[in-house]
Amino acid sequence: MTGQPNKDILWMERLREDDASAFTEIYEAYREKLLAVAYNRLSDIQAAEDIVQDVFASLWNQRHNRQINNAGAYLATAVKYKILDRFRREQLLRQYQEVYSTNIPVNVAEPEMTYQYKHILQLLQEEVNKLPEKCQLIFRYSREQGMPVKEIAQTLNISSKTVENQLTKALRQLKGSIRHLFSIFFSFFF
Repeated sequence: MTGQPNKDILWMERLREDDASAFTEIYEAYREKLLAVAYNRLSDIQAAEDIVQDVFASLWNQRHNRQINNAGAYLATAVKYKILDRFRREQLLRQYQEVYSTNIPVNVAEPEMTYQYKHILQLLQEEVNKLPEKCQLIFRYSREQGMPVKEIAQTLNISSKTVENQLTKALRQLKGSIRHLFSIFFSFFF
């Protein structure tokens, strides 16, 4: 992806001058390579396309603020970091889902544990209820109804990226609450 540094420099100069054709040339030169890299890591063509689109959108939006001499290297690095961000976000979602959807078998002979377990779930629901309305709706579609990001986006007529951002926001907000609930949980069950 680094084969044409002189051409890259010229493209980037033209891009900084708002030359849309330079953007098109960069896009055509690197899109397939970047898509292959993203798909190789994600094994999901839609996710790979979303990441590549985000990277190109960022390139256009930041064209006046960045000094880029090697578009190929810059774009490849940007894709790499977008993939890492996606993995981190997915890991956070999985962690929350494990806590949120865990059905811990509670021995009926121990009513105090049953009560505490129900109380913890109630506290968790209260934290979810504190989320902003749109964030809460997206979170409930994802976690309670099991809807995938793309389906939520179509249902609400918003972009998949917005859905992902709202889920990330919800998880960040709930993260502190979950830590607190974990400490309560472990004090009662272990």
